[in-house]
Amino acid sequence: HREEHSIEVQLPFLQTVLGNFTLVPLVVGRCTTTQVTALLERLWDDRETLVVISSDLSHYHAYALAERLDMETARRIEALQGPLDGSQACGAYPLNGMLDMARQHAMHIERLDLRNSGDTAGSRDRVVGYGAWAIHDA
Repeated sequence: HREEHSIEVQLPFLQTVLGNFTLVPLVVGRCTTTQVTALLERLWDDRETLVVISSDLSHYHAYALAERLDMETARRIEALQGPLDGSQACGAYPLNGMLDMARQHAMHIERLDLRNSGDTAGSRDRVVGYGAWAIHDA
């Protein structure tokens, strides 16, 4: 996990928005959806608990193709339909666990944003997809 950088991206945002909080950082390697779901169930003990899963979507496709691929991945996420694989989201393992848990608890998912690096930071020749969703009790 030497090149993992999600905590570096998420932590400043969480510190700004939440102020004082306790953090349990996890790095998820190759594991089953059931293992991730079980871990999330143990950690998610009340309505105050926030789970943040950081993942890019598609990687290094031309803009139009990335848009189509990421829209399909977004559709599957919003339908709580796993499993996703690494070509759809590099964080597929934790995402699959969260989607499984959301299905089991009949949770609601809401898209906050979907775009790629061609929308925000430069060339549209080789882009990286990004999405943000909120999952909560229905």
